[in-house]
Amino acid sequence: MATADQSGRPHLVPVVFTLADDTVYTCVDDKPKRTKALRRLDNIEANSRITILVDHYEEDWENLWWVRVDGTAEILEKGGAESERALDALSEKYPQYALVRPPGPVIAVRNLRWHSWSGEGTASVNEELS
Repeated sequence: MATADQSGRPHLVPVVFTLADDTVYTCVDDKPKRTKALRRLDNIEANSRITILVDHYEEDWENLWWVRVDGTAEILEKGGAESERALDALSEKYPQYALVRPPGPVIAVRNLRWHSWSGEGTASVNEELS
């Protein structure tokens, strides 16, 4: 996930995500971090434009693919209805989150614009993102 501050300085972090109702959701979880003041959250507050890149690599380059989604990010209110639905969806996808529910906050990415490429067709790309 790539964010940028108000001056345009980029910041890129790996995230897990789910797609529900034309919105991509990700959240801050309990994995160790250097600080609780996360730059991605500050960046979203200053500049809501965001990009998420998902890729797949294999030695056979005909099986390579990537999907990039650009959108507008919003930090959801902790404990709010949408935030709880997003955490439920993330918990369904990731068993670790079902065991230890992430504390949040949840990031919702809307107004999605999709871009993709594959070495041979795109059918597997859509399957991987679900």
